[in-house]
Amino acid sequence: MKQTHQPSPWINDYGQFSIMPETGAPVFNEDKRASWFSHKAEQATPYYYRTYLADYDVTAEIVPTERAAMFRLTFPKSDSSFVVVDAFDKGSSVTILPGENKIVGYTTKNSGGVPDNFKNYFVLVFDHPFTYRYAVADGRLDAGKLSSTCDHAGAIVGIKTLRGEQVHVRVASSFISLEQAERNLAELGNDNFETLKQKGRQRWNDVLGKIEVDDDNVDNLRTFYSCLYRCVLFPRQFFEYGADGQPVHYSPYNGQVLPGYMYTDTGFWDTFRALLPFVNLVYPSVSSRIQAGLVNAYKESGWLPEWASPGHRGCMVGNNSASVVADAYLCGIRGYDAETLWKAVVHGANGVHPTVQSTGRLGYEYYNKLGYVPYDVNIKENVARTLEYAYDDWCIYEFGKALGKSQKELAPFKRRALNYRNVFDKETRLMRGRNQNGTFESPFNPLKWGDAFTEGNSWHYSWSVFHNPKDLILLMGGRQAFCAMLDSVFDLPPVFDASYYGQVIHEIREMQIMGMGNYAHGNQPVQHAIYLYDYAGQPWKAQYWIREVMDRLYSAHPDGYCGDEDNGQTSAWYVFSALGFYPVCPGSGQYVLGTPYFKRVKLHLENGNSVDISAPACSKDNRFIQSVNLNGKPYSRNYLLRSDLMKGASLRFEMGATPNKQRGTAEDDAPYSFANEK
Repeated sequence: MKQTHQPSPWINDYGQFSIMPETGAPVFNEDKRASWFSHKAEQATPYYYRTYLADYDVTAEIVPTERAAMFRLTFPKSDSSFVVVDAFDKGSSVTILPGENKIVGYTTKNSGGVPDNFKNYFVLVFDHPFTYRYAVADGRLDAGKLSSTCDHAGAIVGIKTLRGEQVHVRVASSFISLEQAERNLAELGNDNFETLKQKGRQRWNDVLGKIEVDDDNVDNLRTFYSCLYRCVLFPRQFFEYGADGQPVHYSPYNGQVLPGYMYTDTGFWDTFRALLPFVNLVYPSVSSRIQAGLVNAYKESGWLPEWASPGHRGCMVGNNSASVVADAYLCGIRGYDAETLWKAVVHGANGVHPTVQSTGRLGYEYYNKLGYVPYDVNIKENVARTLEYAYDDWCIYEFGKALGKSQKELAPFKRRALNYRNVFDKETRLMRGRNQNGTFESPFNPLKWGDAFTEGNSWHYSWSVFHNPKDLILLMGGRQAFCAMLDSVFDLPPVFDASYYGQVIHEIREMQIMGMGNYAHGNQPVQHAIYLYDYAGQPWKAQYWIREVMDRLYSAHPDGYCGDEDNGQTSAWYVFSALGFYPVCPGSGQYVLGTPYFKRVKLHLENGNSVDISAPACSKDNRFIQSVNLNGKPYSRNYLLRSDLMKGASLRFEMGATPNKQRGTAEDDAPYSFANEK
């Protein structure tokens, strides 16, 4: 059992330590102490976990608070019941305090992104006295010692138990100090295990109850709330509460303990698209704290993170912190230093981190001079970077406008927001790598994954003009031609070129088996594309394909995800889509209509208002919108304004089994495009 949860298997975990009950003989080695268990004898909920360790005849249970947990270990009758505490390698320390039935220590285990003084301090308090005590140093058990500080420290304590006897262990940790870990332990109060379990259940009900869904199909509810649960796991709190009750954090950027908020464990390349816009809509108070944490990250490192875990990590492309900052502010979220964030986004747009090249903008010199990152320089995934930088420039422009910045300050960002045009190839009507001399890459295979793109191909990335679909439609030859191109994503066979990777990566395999042509919903670049039919006067196609994705690629079963979950982004796509709308362009203040999945949904906003969404005739067959009423009035637009929802709104959909090809087809019905901005 571990105290932290890795945000991505590619990033790995940090600060972890483990607790393991066993019987018979004290065994420290991780492989040798392992026990057989079965998912059939397991119970897992957000607030409670239980499993049976068959090799030891021990039932292990855990209930958490935000920074602490209580374990309940039910042992057989034994004079040799043990609990192992493993602080792992790379430098750790464990001390047994038998007079207090306590174990304290720290671990430094990590995979990067931490300062040199990084430690996760922990404290464990048992409700049974220890009958055996072993300090462990690099695999050696020593019954004569109570502490160990070495490369790989640990401890084993023995407890004499009767059959069915329950041993409770109160556990907390801190990235600040052992004293702070003790303070975090107070989160458990004097509550017993069952009380903590019920409090945890109620806490999760409060969080997930922000959205009430009515449906007769329990699997639909399971899928929806499983996705909603995953939407609120990351970014996670990296701050704690000090002796004065105020937020304080260990900085993963400079190693100091400083006042204020800090959040981590998220990759903005994934989560700028829907996850963080979802937080802005449903949990704006959390968003305010996240933004305050970004202020601190910039002050402590000189950069906004793009992939934080817990500090800057080298992963993915883009400068999408600009989107995260702009969307929150433009959504009206306040309570943090927006002026510092303005400095941060301007700085990040014109530089690159000296050691973590995914932070800032790799290739910014080329991009600012040529209007694109060239294909024939040593910067991989250059078209993906160009497309995302252009959108990020639009975000900075809109953020600066809202702050009242001068036209002189805003002009470069306004101009560069159109840089996606520089990698659009009129011949193929797709985005294509472009050399320094202005020629396009040749030969060009739009089905080639990677190379000029990130975890996708040109058919996936060519739609990444979030802020100006109207212009993209014109570039592709008008509305009919655009829709035909978008149709091609689904009509193409699932063929690919994996030569850039030298192997068929899992994202490609997931696309192959989806049975949806070259549409690759298992990864992020193309997830918004279905909604672009709304911009080109064919919203019924969006309605058709949204429902296909929801029905075919998500389920309530253990294999219910179609690919990478990625810090909640793939879940947020489902949650938004089930509501009937999606944030194609974070920062625009609009949500693009799709098709509702449930007969009734009630969204409880933090400001006390609610959004009631009803679609009485909604069913597996009735996926097509016939008409929409907003607050009792007919509504023809293919988008909703955030400002309308925040006032409280009633949204009613009339659904049918065949498309209504008259609704939402006018130019004025299309959602936001930069081309329409005065």
